[in-house]
Amino acid sequence: MSEKFIAIEGPIGVGKTTLARRIAEATGASLVRDPEEQNPFLEDFYKQSGAFAFQTQLDFLVRRIDTLGELALQRETQPVICDFLIDKDPLFASLTLDDNEFWLYQRVHDKLTEGLPEGPDLVIYLQADTPTLLGRIHHRGLQFEQSMASGYLQRLADAYSTFFYNYTASPLLIVNADEINFAENNRDFENLLAQIGQITAGRHFLNPLPA
Repeated sequence: MSEKFIAIEGPIGVGKTTLARRIAEATGASLVRDPEEQNPFLEDFYKQSGAFAFQTQLDFLVRRIDTLGELALQRETQPVICDFLIDKDPLFASLTLDDNEFWLYQRVHDKLTEGLPEGPDLVIYLQADTPTLLGRIHHRGLQFEQSMASGYLQRLADAYSTFFYNYTASPLLIVNADEINFAENNRDFENLLAQIGQITAGRHFLNPLPA
Protein backbone atom coordinates (compact mmCIF):
# COMPACT_ATOMS: atom_id res chain seq x y z
CA MET A 1 0.00 0.00 0.00
CA SER A 2 1.58 3.26 -1.13
CA GLU A 3 -0.46 5.49 1.19
CA LYS A 4 1.21 6.13 4.53
CA PHE A 5 -1.90 7.51 6.24
CA ILE A 6 -5.56 6.82 5.38
CA ALA A 7 -8.40 8.37 7.37
CA ILE A 8 -11.94 6.98 7.21
CA GLU A 9 -14.91 9.20 7.98
CA GLY A 10 -18.70 9.30 7.96
CA PRO A 11 -21.63 9.74 10.33
CA ILE A 12 -22.35 7.64 13.42
CA GLY A 13 -23.11 4.01 12.58
CA VAL A 14 -21.90 4.07 8.97
CA GLY A 15 -19.15 1.48 9.49
CA LYS A 16 -15.91 3.48 9.82
CA THR A 17 -14.22 1.23 12.35
CA THR A 18 -15.22 -1.98 10.57
CA LEU A 19 -13.69 -0.76 7.33
CA ALA A 20 -10.58 0.60 9.03
CA ARG A 21 -10.01 -2.73 10.74
CA ARG A 22 -10.46 -4.69 7.51
CA ILE A 23 -8.03 -2.49 5.57
CA ALA A 24 -5.45 -2.72 8.36
CA GLU A 25 -5.75 -6.51 8.48
CA ALA A 26 -5.54 -6.83 4.68
CA THR A 27 -2.54 -4.53 4.25
CA GLY A 28 -0.56 -4.95 7.46
CA ALA A 29 -1.08 -1.29 8.35
CA SER A 30 -1.36 -0.07 11.93
CA LEU A 31 -4.94 0.62 13.08
CA VAL A 32 -5.51 3.82 15.07
CA ARG A 33 -8.97 4.04 16.66
CA ASP A 34 -10.96 7.13 17.49
CA PRO A 35 -10.76 7.38 21.30
CA GLU A 36 -14.47 8.31 21.46
CA GLU A 37 -15.38 5.27 23.58
CA GLN A 38 -13.13 6.62 26.36
CA ASN A 39 -15.18 9.83 26.63
CA PRO A 40 -16.68 9.83 30.16
CA PHE A 41 -19.41 12.31 29.16
CA LEU A 42 -20.72 10.50 26.09
CA GLU A 43 -23.41 8.36 27.71
CA ASP A 44 -24.75 11.36 29.66
CA PHE A 45 -24.72 13.40 26.43
CA TYR A 46 -27.10 10.95 24.78
CA LYS A 47 -29.41 11.15 27.79
CA GLN A 48 -29.29 14.94 28.22
CA SER A 49 -27.39 16.52 25.33
CA GLY A 50 -27.76 20.18 26.31
CA ALA A 51 -26.23 19.69 29.74
CA PHE A 52 -23.20 17.70 28.55
CA ALA A 53 -22.51 18.85 24.98
CA PHE A 54 -19.61 21.18 25.77
CA GLN A 55 -17.75 18.75 28.04
CA THR A 56 -18.32 15.93 25.55
CA GLN A 57 -16.96 17.93 22.63
CA LEU A 58 -13.87 19.18 24.46
CA ASP A 59 -13.05 15.66 25.64
CA PHE A 60 -13.30 14.40 22.05
CA LEU A 61 -11.01 17.17 20.86
CA VAL A 62 -8.30 16.68 23.49
CA ARG A 63 -8.23 12.89 23.15
CA ARG A 64 -8.10 13.06 19.35
CA ILE A 65 -5.24 15.57 19.43
CA ASP A 66 -3.31 13.26 21.77
CA THR A 67 -4.02 10.29 19.47
CA LEU A 68 -2.75 12.20 16.43
CA GLY A 69 0.49 12.92 18.29
CA GLU A 70 1.01 9.19 18.75
CA LEU A 71 -0.01 8.53 15.15
CA ALA A 72 2.67 10.90 13.86
CA LEU A 73 5.34 8.63 15.35
CA GLN A 74 3.77 5.46 13.93
CA ARG A 75 3.44 6.74 10.37
CA GLU A 76 7.19 7.30 10.19
CA THR A 77 7.75 3.54 10.19
CA GLN A 78 4.58 1.95 8.74
CA PRO A 79 1.26 2.75 7.01
CA VAL A 80 -1.55 3.87 9.33
CA ILE A 81 -5.34 3.50 9.03
CA CYS A 82 -7.33 5.87 11.23
CA ASP A 83 -11.12 5.87 11.74
CA PHE A 84 -11.47 9.63 12.27
CA LEU A 85 -10.42 12.91 10.65
CA ILE A 86 -9.64 15.80 13.00
CA ASP A 87 -10.70 18.35 10.37
CA LYS A 88 -14.33 17.37 10.88
CA ASP A 89 -14.32 17.81 14.66
CA PRO A 90 -16.00 21.26 14.56
CA LEU A 91 -18.85 19.72 12.55
CA PHE A 92 -20.24 17.97 15.64
CA ALA A 93 -19.61 21.03 17.79
CA SER A 94 -21.63 23.23 15.44
CA LEU A 95 -24.63 20.91 15.84
CA THR A 96 -24.54 20.50 19.61
CA LEU A 97 -23.18 23.74 21.12
CA ASP A 98 -24.85 27.11 21.51
CA ASP A 99 -23.21 30.19 19.96
CA ASN A 100 -21.14 31.14 23.02
CA GLU A 101 -19.97 27.57 23.63
CA PHE A 102 -19.06 27.13 19.97
CA TRP A 103 -17.05 30.37 19.99
CA LEU A 104 -15.06 29.12 22.98
CA TYR A 105 -14.70 25.62 21.52
CA GLN A 106 -13.41 27.08 18.24
CA ARG A 107 -10.72 29.09 20.05
CA VAL A 108 -9.54 25.99 21.93
CA HIS A 109 -9.68 23.93 18.74
CA ASP A 110 -7.59 26.43 16.78
CA LYS A 111 -4.92 26.56 19.49
CA LEU A 112 -4.67 22.80 19.91
CA THR A 113 -4.53 22.04 16.19
CA GLU A 114 -1.73 24.52 15.45
CA GLY A 115 1.29 22.65 14.16
CA LEU A 116 -0.38 19.27 13.75
CA PRO A 117 1.37 16.90 11.34
CA GLU A 118 0.40 16.87 7.68
CA GLY A 119 -3.04 15.42 6.95
CA PRO A 120 -3.92 12.04 5.42
CA ASP A 121 -2.65 10.79 2.09
CA LEU A 122 -6.23 9.66 1.41
CA VAL A 123 -9.62 10.22 3.06
CA ILE A 124 -12.41 7.66 2.59
CA TYR A 125 -15.87 9.12 3.23
CA LEU A 126 -18.65 6.58 3.84
CA GLN A 127 -21.93 8.23 2.82
CA ALA A 128 -25.30 6.85 3.91
CA ASP A 129 -28.84 8.06 4.54
CA THR A 130 -30.61 8.17 7.91
CA PRO A 131 -32.54 4.85 7.67
CA THR A 132 -29.30 3.01 6.90
CA LEU A 133 -27.52 4.67 9.85
CA LEU A 134 -30.40 3.91 12.23
CA GLY A 135 -30.44 0.27 11.12
CA ARG A 136 -26.72 -0.18 11.70
CA ILE A 137 -26.83 1.61 15.06
CA HIS A 138 -29.62 -0.71 16.14
CA HIS A 139 -27.70 -3.73 14.87
CA ARG A 140 -24.49 -2.95 16.78
CA GLY A 141 -26.54 -2.66 19.97
CA LEU A 142 -24.78 -0.01 22.07
CA GLN A 143 -27.46 0.74 24.64
CA PHE A 144 -26.88 4.47 25.04
CA GLU A 145 -27.11 4.98 21.24
CA GLN A 146 -30.52 3.38 20.87
CA SER A 147 -32.41 6.54 21.83
CA MET A 148 -30.62 8.67 19.24
CA ALA A 149 -33.15 10.84 17.42
CA SER A 150 -33.50 10.41 13.67
CA GLY A 151 -33.62 14.21 13.33
CA TYR A 152 -30.16 14.54 14.88
CA LEU A 153 -28.79 11.83 12.59
CA GLN A 154 -30.31 13.56 9.57
CA ARG A 155 -28.70 16.88 10.50
CA LEU A 156 -25.41 15.08 11.04
CA ALA A 157 -25.57 13.30 7.68
CA ASP A 158 -26.40 16.61 5.97
CA ALA A 159 -23.49 18.33 7.72
CA TYR A 160 -21.11 15.58 6.57
CA SER A 161 -22.36 15.94 2.99
CA THR A 162 -21.73 19.68 3.06
CA PHE A 163 -18.32 19.28 4.66
CA PHE A 164 -17.07 16.78 2.09
CA TYR A 165 -18.66 18.62 -0.81
CA ASN A 166 -16.18 21.39 -0.02
CA TYR A 167 -13.27 19.18 1.13
CA THR A 168 -10.02 19.53 -0.86
CA ALA A 169 -7.26 19.05 1.74
CA SER A 170 -6.50 15.44 0.71
CA PRO A 171 -7.45 13.02 -2.07
CA LEU A 172 -11.00 11.83 -1.37
CA LEU A 173 -12.83 8.57 -2.07
CA ILE A 174 -16.62 8.80 -1.54
CA VAL A 175 -18.22 5.39 -0.92
CA ASN A 176 -21.92 4.60 -1.39
CA ALA A 177 -22.34 3.01 2.04
CA ASP A 178 -26.12 2.68 1.59
CA GLU A 179 -25.44 -0.07 -0.94
CA ILE A 180 -22.12 -1.39 0.36
CA ASN A 181 -21.69 -2.89 3.83
CA PHE A 182 -18.04 -3.82 4.25
CA ALA A 183 -18.86 -6.03 7.23
CA GLU A 184 -20.61 -8.44 4.86
CA ASN A 185 -19.33 -7.81 1.33
CA ASN A 186 -15.90 -9.18 0.38
CA ARG A 187 -16.23 -8.48 -3.34
CA ASP A 188 -16.77 -4.75 -2.91
CA PHE A 189 -14.05 -4.67 -0.25
CA GLU A 190 -11.52 -6.12 -2.71
CA ASN A 191 -12.66 -3.54 -5.26
CA LEU A 192 -12.08 -0.80 -2.68
CA LEU A 193 -8.55 -2.02 -1.99
CA ALA A 194 -7.78 -2.00 -5.71
CA GLN A 195 -9.10 1.53 -6.10
CA ILE A 196 -7.15 2.80 -3.07
CA GLY A 197 -3.95 1.72 -4.78
CA GLN A 198 -4.72 3.88 -7.82
CA ILE A 199 -5.68 7.16 -6.13
CA THR A 200 -3.05 9.87 -6.00
CA ALA A 201 -5.14 13.06 -6.24
CA GLY A 202 -8.64 14.42 -6.70
CA ARG A 203 -12.14 13.16 -5.87
CA HIS A 204 -13.29 9.62 -6.64
CA PHE A 205 -16.45 7.53 -6.11
CA LEU A 206 -17.09 3.90 -5.26
CA ASN A 207 -20.43 2.23 -6.00
CA PRO A 208 -21.37 -1.46 -5.73
CA LEU A 209 -20.07 -3.78 -8.41
CA PRO A 210 -22.74 -5.13 -10.76
CA ALA A 211 -24.30 -8.40 -9.62
